[in-house]
Amino acid sequence: MNQEKIDRINQLARKSKAEGLNEAEKKEQALLRQEYIANVRANLRGQLNNIDVINPDGSIENLGEKYGKRKQGN
Repeated sequence: MNQEKIDRINQLARKSKAEGLNEAEKKEQALLRQEYIANVRANLRGQLNNIDVINPDGSIENLGEKYGKRKQGN
């Protein structure tokens, strides 16, 4: 997500608090928020998939290989 879209989300949030939004702006805000949340989830999923855990027996286990390679819907 680029900075312009993030700025637009913030602009709509400020306008919503100050004077309210019309239906088109509410719809735009909802779509931008969905896109933002999807982006945050994808970034978090990528970070979690790169975590290595050292087991008590000394072996190293990558949690992304164990749990993270599921379908995107999960």
